[in-house]
Amino acid sequence: MAEAGTGFLEQLKSCIVWSWTYLWTVWFFIVLFLVYILRVPLKINDNLSTVSMFLNTLTPKFYVALTGTSSLISGLILIFEWWYFRKYGTSFIEQVSVSHLRPLLGGVDNNSSNNSNSSNGDSDSNRQSVSECKVWRNPLNLFRGAEYNRYTWVTGREPLTYYDMNLSAQDHQTFFTCDTDHLRPADAIMQKAWRERNPQARISAAHEALEINECATAYILLAEEEATTIAEAEKLFKQALKAGDGCYRRSQQLQHHGSQYEAQHRRDTNVLVYIKRRLAMCARRLGRTREAVKMMRDLMKEFPLLSMFNIHENLLEALLELQAYADVQAVLAKYDDISLPKSATICYTAALLKARAVSDKFSPEAASRRGLSTAEMNAVEAIHRAVEFNPHVPKYLLEMKSLILPPEHILKRGDSEAIAYAFFHLAHWKRVEGALNLLHCTWEGTFHEVSVYPKKELPFFILFTAGLCSFTAMLALLTHQFPELMGVFAKAFLSTLFAPLNFVMEKVESILPSSLWHQLTRI
Repeated sequence: MAEAGTGFLEQLKSCIVWSWTYLWTVWFFIVLFLVYILRVPLKINDNLSTVSMFLNTLTPKFYVALTGTSSLISGLILIFEWWYFRKYGTSFIEQVSVSHLRPLLGGVDNNSSNNSNSSNGDSDSNRQSVSECKVWRNPLNLFRGAEYNRYTWVTGREPLTYYDMNLSAQDHQTFFTCDTDHLRPADAIMQKAWRERNPQARISAAHEALEINECATAYILLAEEEATTIAEAEKLFKQALKAGDGCYRRSQQLQHHGSQYEAQHRRDTNVLVYIKRRLAMCARRLGRTREAVKMMRDLMKEFPLLSMFNIHENLLEALLELQAYADVQAVLAKYDDISLPKSATICYTAALLKARAVSDKFSPEAASRRGLSTAEMNAVEAIHRAVEFNPHVPKYLLEMKSLILPPEHILKRGDSEAIAYAFFHLAHWKRVEGALNLLHCTWEGTFHEVSVYPKKELPFFILFTAGLCSFTAMLALLTHQFPELMGVFAKAFLSTLFAPLNFVMEKVESILPSSLWHQLTRI
């Protein structure tokens, strides 16, 4: 809710800035027009009478031409906005108003405030900012080169959406770059590589950076996108770990020497955590599950405050593979807390453990005759709680909907999170006898509001320009069909619009001497 409220306020601020800019532009041309027709130094009453006479002599054709021209201009703006949105994924007017005009009017940059909050190192503030986020990076996301590309090789189609890959590009720039990268040639190349849209250009830039220096982020990019097998990716990540660990130790010693060193140390920390986490995931993919569990536990002990990576979800999946249910319960006891953000992995894993205690002997007919026992009631309540959090998951676990490759980003409580969870956890539910049967008997009785995967919404200003274009086109059509009536309305509107100006002019004329006002009009 807080995130939605913040987005609405930002959109409202942008709308106000744009509206003021538009109104001031209109008034500027009106003033130029008045200066042009009133360039003769007459008395103010004569000027007003001249304006009134001019407005009264306007024909309906003028209003048709005026509204038609306005509709044409609005249509051109709409076409440009739509083209800019299709190419760059954002509104040009909104970007200009938020980035350039709002700071001039005293606006506050949210990024600076976010950066200051994140640099505090306070776990409560981090936890609060994390809990407000709705779109998360998938903790179990696949490797692009070794796993996602298999789908491309077979079908010839991209497995990820443009929206998903754009979010990943933003994550990479946030976690793997800092303001001092331009001081180091290899990091400067990688800073451009993470912004590059073409995969082959990114890979070429990574190789170019490695020719200059042992760059950890370059190895990361190659392991993610160029390696065609998990074994190759693991080899590249081990090289990245060697380079990243050295950078982390150097920046750790200099982090208190200034804000730039602190930002560099934060970047090196993110890089090191990412590498170790992906190495653990490689070990999990290659069947070395116990080794992966140990790596994840060590990583969580070494960096306990970096909860944004959700490493505990990787740990839960690996422990379920080992059928270490007591360890799974211990992890849930730590992370299934009311102050921490929930997820489908947390809720449905808790439900699985409760269902495991009763599912092998559960029978709907017997339960209807004798009623539910305490353990069965706890299992049913846990399933209800999980379904209320994300109602999309049961259809994938019960194989009522086909599974697809999980995205790199998920919407909490959405269909994308259900896909990501079921893709890795369906085998764990099947392994527990009767768990899916208990889920099937329980989940339909839970009432919920179904959420959806976030779609790429049209910016406000495209809708605003479309409405403005439609409104002016309608005015042009009405003026053409009913010229006399629309002429009366237009004159009444202009008279109302100029009424405050007339009032101010009358007050100014009554206060200032006539000779002084005459001299001012001559100037």
